[in-house]
Amino acid sequence: MKNVTILGHAKINLTLDILGTRPDGFHEVAMVMQAVELADTLRLTKTAEPGVQLTIDVPWLKADEKNLAVRAARLMQKTFADRITGGVAIALEKRIPMAAGLAGGSADAAAVLRGMNELYELGASDEELCVLGAELGSDIPFTLLGGTMLATGRGEVLERLPDFPETYVVLAKPHISVSTAWAYGAYDANPATEHPDNAAMLRAIAAGDRRAAAALLNNVLERATIKKYGQLADIKRRMVAAGALASLMSGSGPTLFALAETREQAETIAAAVRQEDVDVFVTRTMKYQSK
Repeated sequence: MKNVTILGHAKINLTLDILGTRPDGFHEVAMVMQAVELADTLRLTKTAEPGVQLTIDVPWLKADEKNLAVRAARLMQKTFADRITGGVAIALEKRIPMAAGLAGGSADAAAVLRGMNELYELGASDEELCVLGAELGSDIPFTLLGGTMLATGRGEVLERLPDFPETYVVLAKPHISVSTAWAYGAYDANPATEHPDNAAMLRAIAAGDRRAAAALLNNVLERATIKKYGQLADIKRRMVAAGALASLMSGSGPTLFALAETREQAETIAAAVRQEDVDVFVTRTMKYQSK
């Protein structure tokens, strides 16, 4: 095998709750995460020379040692040094918006971990890859596995849930960036008084009740971000007015998503929020796919 092509899928948060601060400095979270079809494409090719070469179709995105895809490849080389004899060239096609709350960087790292495992026929289990992924980022284990999950700890402790009913998802990413550190800091300064009902969300998902689940969407980071960026409130209003079952910010933002029951409804919502300074995508939820 000389090359492999792997997709790194985006995620949305159906819920995001903060339970406190951990001794390691991370926040203790409890959130229901959902994979969607929107994905980056990564092509990994063996090279005779050791090392990692990364090329990206976004000229201004750095392909250096800080890039999670590079860090993931180097971690695999270090962990499996006895079996990885050469290097790897990675060609990354970006489709997931960056700094968006959609775990795009984590998805790329997860794809590299899985791609290196396949390219070099290492035979590492999902559990082993998740342990490695957690060394690099809290969202990487989820983006490795996908589907619908309850994530706890700092986000790396995962419980598989029944598949969320297939639902169209409209993503709206304004041309602003929100620092994850800022979002969590803003929450700490003014904690939420209303928290997600994760137990009820799990019951709705188990029952396959899309409408009940939509009514339970809740992200405790959303209030502070919308307060700072009023444009987000306008996008939410437009999504709901155009027929969305519900709308919520994903992760630390600033991307907002809307749930829709049909493709036609999703396209109507997308048209309502599409502006010059907003990138809009229509995608769908993904069921768990055993690797």
